[in-house]
Parts: sequence; C-alpha cells; structure tokens
Amino acid sequence: MKAAYYQARRELSIREAPDPEPGPNEVLVRVAACGICGTDQHIYEGEFFPSYPLIGGHELAGEVVALGPQKIETALRVGDRVGVDPSLFCGTCFFCQRAQGNHCLNWNAIGVTRDGGFADYVVAPTANVYPVGDMEYEVAAFIEPISCVVYGLQRLRLPLGANALIYGAGPIGLLMLQLVKHGGASTIAVVDMKGEKLSLARTLGAHETVLAGSSADAALTEISPLGFDVVIDCTGVPSVVEHMFTHVRKNGKLLFFGVNPPDARISISPYDVYSQDLEIFGSFALRYTFHDALALLESGAVDVKPLLSDRFPIERFPEALELAGSGEAFKVQIQPG
Repeated sequence: MKAAYYQARRELSIREAPDPEPGPNEVLVRVAACGICGTDQHIYEGEFFPSYPLIGGHELAGEVVALGPQKIETALRVGDRVGVDPSLFCGTCFFCQRAQGNHCLNWNAIGVTRDGGFADYVVAPTANVYPVGDMEYEVAAFIEPISCVVYGLQRLRLPLGANALIYGAGPIGLLMLQLVKHGGASTIAVVDMKGEKLSLARTLGAHETVLAGSSADAALTEISPLGFDVVIDCTGVPSVVEHMFTHVRKNGKLLFFGVNPPDARISISPYDVYSQDLEIFGSFALRYTFHDALALLESGAVDVKPLLSDRFPIERFPEALELAGSGEAFKVQIQPG
C-alpha cells in the first residue's frame, strides 16, 4: 500500500508499505477520507510524543475489507462504510476503571502513536469501528473532531440562554459554533483574523463576527458590555488564551479547547478567578462520544460540507500538510485513490 510517513521531526516521506493484516478483534479498513488537524502539525514538529516513523491520520472513514478472528460476535461485515474512533484505552488502569479513558495511563491513538489513516489501509480494534450507513466518507471523517467538540461541551455544561464568545473560525471553531448554538446559547460572537472565515461563521449561525486586531476589544465590549457567559478558545494560541479573561462575565466559564504548545505558559490573575467566581475547563481529545457525534451529524444539527475546502491524494501529503497549517484553508483531507 501507499502511505505518508513522518520519518522524523519535520521529515516526511511517501512510500510503499506492506498491507496491514487484522489480528484478533481487529478490522482492516480501506481508507477513503482522512482529515488533517492541528495535532498532525504538532506531530510534524515533534511536539506530541510521536514515535517515528509513523503513519499519521486520526480523522478517518472508509470501508471494511477484512475482519480478524473475533472473540465476540460483531455486526460489522465486509463492505460496511465506517468511521474509526482513534482512541485506544487499556481498560484496566486507574483512570480507565474510573471511566476516564482519555487519561488512560497506557493511552494510545491511531494516527498519533500507532499507524493511522494517511495510507490506503489501516487496522483498528473492532470496538473502535462505527457503521455510518450510506453517509459520504468525507463527511464521516468529521465524526472524530465533532466527538472532541461534544466532549468539550459536556465538560463545559453550557447554560441555556448563555451568550458565548468563540475565538477561532477554523474547522474546529466552526464545529464548536454550530454545537454551541444547538446547545442553547442565546447569542454567539466569533473572532478570527480572516474575513472569509468570519463570513462562513455568519452563514453557520454566528450572530456577531469580529475581525481580530486592535479594534476587536472595543467591538466585543460594545456587543456585550459586561462580558460573555462563556468564552471558548479554538485557536491554540497562548496569547489568545490569556486574553480570554478580558471578556468573560462574572460567574462565567472559560474552555481551553485549542491545542497549545506543551511548553507554553500564560499569566492569569488568581484573584480575578476567585473574586469573579470563574470556572476554567480543559478538554483533552474525546471520551466515548463517537455515537453522540454520529447522531448529531446524521440529524443535521451540524453541517460539515462547507468546512471541507481541499482534497489531496496521498502522494501530495506534504503539500496538503503545509496548506492545512497555513491558515489559508478550512479542512484539508487526504483521500486515497
């Protein structure tokens, strides 16, 4: 099969690799679509505990082509169209026994710590493979990032009628926007550096959009003079995360959702957190939210088609990765031929 490898930090190669074979309780999937996300950029930069060489790609959908020996009967059949949850939990450690699989002491993930979907084929545990009916593959590849947003909003517990501020109108920010609106927010403001991204945000339900820059603070204060009940970062930029506190309302909530560099640090006022009754939430990956994300996608609560801007074959993975990290595109997918 053809595969895109992270050979080492900032080193890529496209080469032939042996076709993988499913083992016990595993499924072989022919990859049809696999999204590129911020985590893939971190792997390229050597920032997200990669073990090289690695085939990346964790936002994937495809067709079941073979099943390994199954200890328990499965409804999956060859030919099924499926999405794949990349999260691999051991099931026996302290955190797994507390139903906190995303903090598993032996945590792994397809496309992050073991070979993933930037290839013709990928092997996944049967338990991680979800039938998607006749859903288009490029749409089903969004189930994973939606699952992450669902988990973040489960953590946040969005108050009904809240006004919300979202920093970042990239693919994740626009998914967050749609689910915050669906979850009962009264008004939503979105901030981004790109006018075209803000235009799409308005189309997808943003009530107010603000172009990042020197006049952004004044515009946000005019929109909500006493701040916002909920402020969410979807940029992963430390300076933006630090600035979130400027616009959070007393008794408000902040969600750190974007992936910041591991060594990044910000300055906050503990007194403000104390005196304003603020709540700060983190959100790492996903936790048993694949079914919820699939249901939201099937119901039409979230529309992903406007978010998919570029499709590339495996052979052009370096170009696709560069475009995805440039900020000039929305969602970029690898779609093996």
